[in-house]
Amino acid sequence: MAASVENRQFAHLEPGRAGVIHAFKTPSNRRPASPVRGCNFPPPVEPTYLSKPFLIEYSSSEDEDESELIASARKASVQLEPSVLDSRDQGTADNWIERNPSLVRLTGKHPFNSEPPLPKLMQHGFITPVQLHYVRNHGPVPKATWKEWTVEVTGLVKRPLRFTMEQLVNEFPSREFPATLVCAGNRRKEQNMVKQTIGFNWGAAAISTSVWRGVRLRDVLKRCGIFSRQKGALNVCFEGAEDLPGGGGSKYGTSLRKEVAMDPSRDIILAYMQNGERLSPDHGFPVRMIIPGFIGGRMVKWLKRIIVTTQESDSYYHYRDNKVLPSHVDAELANAEAWWYKPEHTINELNINSVITTPCHEEILPINSWTTQMPYTLRGYAYSGLGGGKKVTRVEVTLDGGETWQVCALEHPEKPTKYGKYWCWCFWSLEVEVLDLLGAKEIAVRAWDETHNTQPEKLIWNLMGMMNNCWFRVKTNVCKPHKGEIGLVFEHPTLPGNQPGGWMAKEKQVNSSESAQSLKKSVSSPFMNTASKSYSMLEVRKHNSAESAWIVVHGHIYDCTRFLKDHPGGADSILINAGTDCTEEFDAIHSDKAKNLLEEFRIAELIETGYTSESPNNSVHGAANTTHLAPIKETAPQLTKNVALVPREKIPCKLVSKTSISHDVRLFRFALPSENQVLGLPVGKHIFLCAPVGGKLCMRAYTPTSTVDEVGFFDLLIKIYHKGVDPRFPSGGIMSQYLDSLPLGSFLDVKGPLGHIEYSGRGNFIVHGKQKFAKKLTMLAGGTGITPIYQVIKAILKDPEDTTEMYLVYANRTEADILLREELDAWAEKHQRLKVWYVVGQSIKEGWRYSVGRISEDILKEHVPEGSDDTLALACGPPPMIQFAVQPNLEKMNYAKDALLVF
Repeated sequence: MAASVENRQFAHLEPGRAGVIHAFKTPSNRRPASPVRGCNFPPPVEPTYLSKPFLIEYSSSEDEDESELIASARKASVQLEPSVLDSRDQGTADNWIERNPSLVRLTGKHPFNSEPPLPKLMQHGFITPVQLHYVRNHGPVPKATWKEWTVEVTGLVKRPLRFTMEQLVNEFPSREFPATLVCAGNRRKEQNMVKQTIGFNWGAAAISTSVWRGVRLRDVLKRCGIFSRQKGALNVCFEGAEDLPGGGGSKYGTSLRKEVAMDPSRDIILAYMQNGERLSPDHGFPVRMIIPGFIGGRMVKWLKRIIVTTQESDSYYHYRDNKVLPSHVDAELANAEAWWYKPEHTINELNINSVITTPCHEEILPINSWTTQMPYTLRGYAYSGLGGGKKVTRVEVTLDGGETWQVCALEHPEKPTKYGKYWCWCFWSLEVEVLDLLGAKEIAVRAWDETHNTQPEKLIWNLMGMMNNCWFRVKTNVCKPHKGEIGLVFEHPTLPGNQPGGWMAKEKQVNSSESAQSLKKSVSSPFMNTASKSYSMLEVRKHNSAESAWIVVHGHIYDCTRFLKDHPGGADSILINAGTDCTEEFDAIHSDKAKNLLEEFRIAELIETGYTSESPNNSVHGAANTTHLAPIKETAPQLTKNVALVPREKIPCKLVSKTSISHDVRLFRFALPSENQVLGLPVGKHIFLCAPVGGKLCMRAYTPTSTVDEVGFFDLLIKIYHKGVDPRFPSGGIMSQYLDSLPLGSFLDVKGPLGHIEYSGRGNFIVHGKQKFAKKLTMLAGGTGITPIYQVIKAILKDPEDTTEMYLVYANRTEADILLREELDAWAEKHQRLKVWYVVGQSIKEGWRYSVGRISEDILKEHVPEGSDDTLALACGPPPMIQFAVQPNLEKMNYAKDALLVF
């Protein structure tokens, strides 16, 4: 008996009889021997289709035989590689969840959002193994127990009740049926290739089908005595258990109109089983909503509360997610004009869509006398506006850009419900002549449903990147896989996540290059004509955060927000200049290639005013005759801060001492603006020194050797690259020679902090804003690249409770070039957790007991640990050292790519 929320007792209610599942028929999906190779996925397993039509009535009885559908789903699961505890989940709240390693992660480490590789998804046919089902999580997965979990029903009901899982299972008739779930962001990466949305890169596999068992929502609401519309019961709200950051902190929630929730034809259930097993953690254990035909975002996982209300859900995620806004609405306009709160843009039911799955991406079809004598079978999936249970009635393929269409064969593995509804995807196929493919530039597909809805030809961009259902296009190109033989290679539009590849990515790159040459805006932003857009510096200054990062370079305005995560120097390198005119700084540190790439992000022109620009080139203390003067700033008086560094600002620091360590190494000490300040630089990050050299701004990155808590000053150990010494660099180092000649008492501009790696202590790192953890650190340094690694070593040794083990291999040309050797040797002798090994290109002293040559696999195997889940590698040095010595040898020692952190 369910517990009354108000502690009232009710008489036991008799459970009703079991419901009836739909009937299914067997599709004919056996593929003939194919002449295709190059698909890059394992040999296909037997698809999980039914072998014959059947009709089963499922009840809540545990003694009922398993259906053939569930049995075949279980068989497919056994054939998969086992799910494991993924090392990428270490250090996150999800470190206890086993996941299939083949899933493509779309949002980095956490939260977990993934889809299966498209070929692997299609291997399994109608029913998707749970391990391969796409996952959409907004935060950490709640830890739940079956015994303790309850679902509360409250609000506008006569009898507010709280149900245990056993009560849901035993006191209500159960419904079990297959239903296809689709994320509203399916195929979003195609939109992101045109113009960045605010969503991550879903590919075409954000879709899966399972057999779901649960209790009808309408039965639960009737048990609780839901009020009538006249008494205000207009909406049914659902709330999950997870604690999320949205809106300052909230639960995931959404709602349905009451008439939808109570409609018996909708088959809406509180599901507790998937493919014959209890739900897995990622899919909502122990109970979730299943609303057939609706987008996945309406199916709340880890369900805790059902609230009957007059108004729609007030959850942050109900209003700020799952919207299709008009194409002209960007993030700024959506917030300014409250587009999020206009109900007509809310997504509930799915639209019609279709995808080509065979040929797969980069599949190669040889063209020879054998392959041209037999047809090639195109295949794919389709789904309709499933919220109404509409049937896909036609799928068509064109090989000539839509001039002519060929009708495909359709396979519907399900039969309609007694209400005539279809809840699942279907599969299409079409045999085409290989010579016809050879003459085609692309293959495109579109689907139709029973109400004659079809897919648009062209992509329609929207801010959230949702409901993309334009024609799915696969490009064809001629290649030469072998001598004397040609072939057709097929390209899908995109690959999911941050994987490179796809014809849209190639076209974007070509368009970006062309736009850079012509100084026109790239077609990657077709909804904005930059020639007619212009903003003042006042407007630019507002865009100074990770949510919107604008910069000005040479009078052009660039929106760099979507490049933050991809910038080689980390997001800080952009954010430190966001909202400013950084023309001089940009020119000082970027190559011509980078300047060309910048054009892709150009959005407008700067309105020129009669006022002086705030560009960094207005610094008054850069001229040669004023190097002894403190800078003059026309700003309001401010209280002295304890931290010197201020993002997006340069701070003047005075050179107070200069010590010669050797003929080409100097120790510089700079005083901070106030003697009671600390620099404010996190361990692992660096600063820019800015100086006018030869009439141009010169900027170089350095890592101080002083500790982060030094008050009033910071130290820089710098190698001076004199001109005429190294024939490869006859002019020497511009900044190092400038510093060497700088008189005491001179001021230098400092800007920071910058960098994508931060050591937060006791084995924890923050890399590009994401957590990483290690018990062991492999440290590989070359030349002056020792300084950031030196900072990490110093921070670890300073904390007696930091037990992180460190293995340093430090490479230099000669012994004389080794920086900080006395400190490193002294630390290694005193602390067992630090091991130091030197490598020099040539030894000029007798008795050298370390390695001579270059960093090699043998040296690393002897002096650093093997790759493991609790080991990270830190590296800093010349690019050739990283590319040819560090990366390949660490890979041989089982280091994952994301286990190497390069400063």
